[in-house]
Amino acid sequence: MKFASLKGGRDGRLVVVSRDLMHCADASAVAATLQAALDDWPSAEPRLTEIADSLEAGRIARMPFDPRKCASPLPRAYQWADGSAYVNHVALVRQARGAEMPDSFWTDPLIYQGGSDVLLGPRDSIPVIDEQWGIDLEAEVVVILGDVPMGASRAQAERAIRLVMLVNDVTLRNLTPGELAKGFGFYQSKPASAFSPVAVTPDELGGAWNGAKLNLPLLSFINGRPFGKPVAGDDMTFDFPALIVHAARTRALAAGSILGAGTVSNRDTDGGPGKPIAEGGLGYSCIAELRTVETIRNGKPSTPYLKFGDRIRIEMRDAQGRSIFGAIEQDVVRHQPG
Repeated sequence: MKFASLKGGRDGRLVVVSRDLMHCADASAVAATLQAALDDWPSAEPRLTEIADSLEAGRIARMPFDPRKCASPLPRAYQWADGSAYVNHVALVRQARGAEMPDSFWTDPLIYQGGSDVLLGPRDSIPVIDEQWGIDLEAEVVVILGDVPMGASRAQAERAIRLVMLVNDVTLRNLTPGELAKGFGFYQSKPASAFSPVAVTPDELGGAWNGAKLNLPLLSFINGRPFGKPVAGDDMTFDFPALIVHAARTRALAAGSILGAGTVSNRDTDGGPGKPIAEGGLGYSCIAELRTVETIRNGKPSTPYLKFGDRIRIEMRDAQGRSIFGAIEQDVVRHQPG
């Protein structure tokens, strides 16, 4: 199944979306919002499946699906936590700012607590006050969870994965070093994140989903030019169940919690840092990683961070080239106080 939340109210209006992303059907007879469905998943899932099947067969009232009318699948969430499962990315970004890479990063996952009270829709702009803060995209795969008990086992973690979607986890790179130097983590350097138009049940992903990883390229574009196409299942040091187990070690996770795997990052075939697409590589999911590679090669970065007026696109397609989650398309704009 595929789900979206049309804009309206704080938590949107739940619709079931057709596999081809062309149509949607109202789901209010089952649940008014996606959070309501997740809260009562054992009862809601079979009824939502009936709507999805009827939508595909043309047996139910439907309307055109327009991603421009979508909020985030969860417009606000009880929790948004983001891991850094691609340790190659962590190592490169830390190298760029001259920070040591502890050996434990390869064995103990990193997770930070994001802001979940305001989650942007797939076509919402990226509002920033100052260009000089170093505006960067971060293309990632995330999961939405059911209830996870404290101290969950790996099997419990696997069973808790309800939905999969994409995120642009925006980072203000020039604010990051000062914040991390305080030893208390990200806050101002992590503004609101934007999520894909639809969230999908894992069965929709077919053989690309093995219960722990999504083995498809994650596509990123900046101003219409291909920027990244790394494979989300490759070089993933910690898979989703491992991240969930880590997150639930000392606390339970409520249904509707969002957990990300971090910026998708692949090494080059020779084991070194990835190469730009223009040089035959798979590119990157964030500008910071490209700037790190430029520094390694040339002694300094040459690619600027995003500017006002720039546009980004993040999408994932199946083996037949069909969009799975719809695309995140955002313009970078100057924040207007109001």
